[in-house]
Amino acid sequence: MMPPDCRARALHTLCLNSPADKAAAAQALYVDAQNGLALDPDAQLQRPEGVPGRPERPRLLSALQVPNRSPFTLEGRAALIHAIAHIEFNAINLALDAVWRFAGMPREFYLDWLRVAAEEAQHFGLLHEHLNSLGHQYGDFDAHDGLWTMAERTAEDVLARMALVPRTLEARGLDATPPLQAKLARAGDHRAVAILDIILREEIGHVEIGNRWYRHCCRLRGLDPVAIYPGLVLQYQAPRLRPPFNLAARGAAGFSAEELAYLQADIRPDTAGRDA
Repeated sequence: MMPPDCRARALHTLCLNSPADKAAAAQALYVDAQNGLALDPDAQLQRPEGVPGRPERPRLLSALQVPNRSPFTLEGRAALIHAIAHIEFNAINLALDAVWRFAGMPREFYLDWLRVAAEEAQHFGLLHEHLNSLGHQYGDFDAHDGLWTMAERTAEDVLARMALVPRTLEARGLDATPPLQAKLARAGDHRAVAILDIILREEIGHVEIGNRWYRHCCRLRGLDPVAIYPGLVLQYQAPRLRPPFNLAARGAAGFSAEELAYLQADIRPDTAGRDA
């Protein structure tokens, strides 16, 4: 029987192994949440086995073991679209995990992340459909798991989760997307460019949600969100960011002028990590 509460149902959906079933369930859950499905912010849910649910493939490797993908061959372009689809599948998991895991937040927090899960599910569907048109499906290429690794590291602290997943790792997509679109356009894949237009527009909103709830958590604890951020990066071993930065998109996503200045001043190319 389907759980009758938004947060319990988010956990149920997170445990689904099939990407197609998970995407459909995440979209349906958001519709039901908007239509008044019960939501208990204070429920203390227990993590079951199998979090997050995943298909048997793709094989997950370390980031350094996954080869670079060129869009200028059909196989390389398919591998690149697969890599983006893998990020979007993980993003569904991350949003659902925030809903069930962190009790005691305002109702709007859960509705925000249910919306994110539904939109990430749409992104995954668009990318998977395009991947099919290139003769492949999700699971055909190896992938890595940097996003979920950070979710595990920040599982005990909602402030750290907001700081380092949406507004750090996922914000990297705001920077990476325009150059990627330019490469795909040169390769003649205009459908992929159009899909990435949709993703970039909605990811700005997702990062803004992360920024907003990070600041909310900082206010509750009497902390300065800019001052504590470098310590969180070190404590949780988050990757350092590298240019170029999409400053317009980051500004639209709620990063302050002070944060953008810090970002540009703190570049250390020799320690910059690979994209998550």
